[in-house]
Amino acid sequence: MTHFLDDILRQPEELQRAFDYLCGAGQGTLQTAAAAVRKARHVYLTGMGSSWHAALSVAPIFYRASSPVYMLDAAELLQFATLAPAAVVIVISRSGRSVEVVNLLAKARESGAVVIGISNSPSGALAQDAQIAIVVPTKLDHAISVNTYSTLAAAAGALASATVGAFHGKLAASLVASVAATEPKIADWRAQIADSEWFACDKGTYFLGRGGALGSCHEARLLWEEGAKSPATALGTGSFRHGPQEMVHRDVRFGLWIDAHQMREQDLSVARDLRRLGASVLLIGQDLPERAGDLVFQIPSIEPDWQFLIDIIPAQLAAEHLARLQGVDCDSFRICSYVVDGEFGLMNEEMTMRTEQH
Repeated sequence: MTHFLDDILRQPEELQRAFDYLCGAGQGTLQTAAAAVRKARHVYLTGMGSSWHAALSVAPIFYRASSPVYMLDAAELLQFATLAPAAVVIVISRSGRSVEVVNLLAKARESGAVVIGISNSPSGALAQDAQIAIVVPTKLDHAISVNTYSTLAAAAGALASATVGAFHGKLAASLVASVAATEPKIADWRAQIADSEWFACDKGTYFLGRGGALGSCHEARLLWEEGAKSPATALGTGSFRHGPQEMVHRDVRFGLWIDAHQMREQDLSVARDLRRLGASVLLIGQDLPERAGDLVFQIPSIEPDWQFLIDIIPAQLAAEHLARLQGVDCDSFRICSYVVDGEFGLMNEEMTMRTEQH
């Protein structure tokens, strides 16, 4: 078993721990953070890598409740934005040590902004320096962000819901029940993956989603790149329909997230047309027609706007499977550091030394 797969399989347990914290020891901090967000005129939501995808997943919770946030990843926010006076900056980072996050903390101090940190690492700069720190107790993943992705998304979603007065015991209990219902589904999804012809090495892959699933499809793209070492693309389903569909041909694989309520029939029709054009289609959603795609993952029922909490798991399993099909090591990074703590170049120190020797 790969470390990647081992991390995926323990995800329901880690999500349960996250909600235990958010409804228990961390509840006071969560409510303090929500009060700060409600009081602020300008709120920024940011992160890097998988943490940025978690931000994309929870943003619709803010927007649906008429509580808008500025969305920029930490690198863009650091270099190309001026923070508004007395702003609140919600920063998501598993380690709290990425170079952009550390430098953004200094920028926030200089501007007088209040930083709300959402992290898995109590010793990181984010947890240490943020005025309000929500530190989710999670066993760190071996390499690829799996549990540190989903538990931070859960915490950020809880903050968004608490800000608009919607995070309460009944919601948390419902989400925990959905997570519990996901655990026995994982074996079924693995069996589907093992028997599926959707997977193909060296083929282009596009991931499409809307709302909270926009974060999921971008996270799937990153899993393809980090785990299977294979290029992929992620887009909003609406954006894809405005020109990019011209590239559709028989060799392309698509993964689509279908919302339980919003644009459901429209997106199922996108899946139908992709298959008519010869593409192979993977679908993830609730109560989907079994023949709507070449590979269809049925996820348990879950509260509206929270599907992102569990709809990433089939994509994680798929990425791990593709890595094994391609014979690549999904448990190590060839080029990237586990924590990107500098702003120059692409390669980690070991890779730089190796290339210089040759």
